[in-house]
Amino acid sequence: MGGAVSAGEDNDELIDNLKEAQYIRSELVECAFRAIDRADYYLEEFRDSAYKDLAWRHGNIHLSAPCIYSEVMEALDLQPGLSFLNLGSGTGYLSTMVGLILAMSKILKSYLKATDKEAVIKGPFGVNHGVELHADVIDYAHQKLDCFIKTSDSFDRFEFCEPSFVMGNCLEIGPESRQYDRVYCGAGVQREHEDYMRNLLKVGGILVLPLEEKLTKITRTGYNTWETKKIIAVSFAPLVLPKHRENGKPRTVPLPAMFEVRSLQDLSRISIRTTLKKSVSGSWPLPRRVGFRGRSRAKQRREHRDSTLLTNRYVFMSRLIPGPLNDNHHPGTDDEEDDCRGVCEREEDEVEDEEDGRRKEGRVLLTEAPVNLLRERILSLPLPEPLKMYLLYYREK
Repeated sequence: MGGAVSAGEDNDELIDNLKEAQYIRSELVECAFRAIDRADYYLEEFRDSAYKDLAWRHGNIHLSAPCIYSEVMEALDLQPGLSFLNLGSGTGYLSTMVGLILAMSKILKSYLKATDKEAVIKGPFGVNHGVELHADVIDYAHQKLDCFIKTSDSFDRFEFCEPSFVMGNCLEIGPESRQYDRVYCGAGVQREHEDYMRNLLKVGGILVLPLEEKLTKITRTGYNTWETKKIIAVSFAPLVLPKHRENGKPRTVPLPAMFEVRSLQDLSRISIRTTLKKSVSGSWPLPRRVGFRGRSRAKQRREHRDSTLLTNRYVFMSRLIPGPLNDNHHPGTDDEEDDCRGVCEREEDEVEDEEDGRRKEGRVLLTEAPVNLLRERILSLPLPEPLKMYLLYYREK
């Protein structure tokens, strides 16, 4: 399924094509698609096909066509703080885009509409769960999620409602399980399972699923009332029916906890990252605005490099803050800071000559700002005393 739009040379050009063909219609969905590179979810030997509007499958690993994901994201009408359940979560590509919107949609909306420059959401919040049948696909999704968190520029720009994946058959979720605001099923559903899927929704919730060869949006308008809308014709592999157990007892899929309690260290890092985003580089760059058809591709690439430069400055500054302790219960070494500084300086040297003034300004920030000055600034923030003492210990080391 797919092939509705032309192939792109990169992720941004693919999104441009989807927008031009009206598969992507809202700026919020467009920002989420631009923030996640589709090719990152392909195996390396298949990356050349990542920007075609085609589905991809390798063994149990599967990605739907970009035009399908576009329609799904638009139909879900995601909002901040909602709970989302992805049935057949696969590689985690869709769940990762959803995670950005759940935590950041108000910021993106205020930026795009230019009506509320002070809007800030402290995240992450919302609920982002996935159920996947195959253990190898769960492992693959965890690898891609870990790579996104450690290497993606978008993770440093935005807050993120991290998805949680569990293994099991989505038709074995217990009838007493919790309900969600938004549900998506990534496998073909027959009419006899429609009521089962509907019961996973809260009142006011939205379910998007392939129902008898049609991508369908079902809105729960009341306890026993529903609105149904057919979107486009699709072709999905059917749901795998549960296997009968020998003892005859039903098997139930244990869904993740609705709200997880984060450690003090996680909460401290979230607070520090948020502060650094606002203080180190001012307003943080968001995914590129739409309407690039009137601009040259070279100018778009310059804007992307400038955004990457700002990201690397932030990554350098944020890594001066201690993260998870190593095996000896000590923070990272000075060598790691030197490596990070070197990466940032090399990125600056690649900026074009017309950006020379800005590049020099960045080099001063990276090479002349004393490390202790940044730590003193953090210590002056209204942080809990135990955290200040921890940072003080790290500074003196």
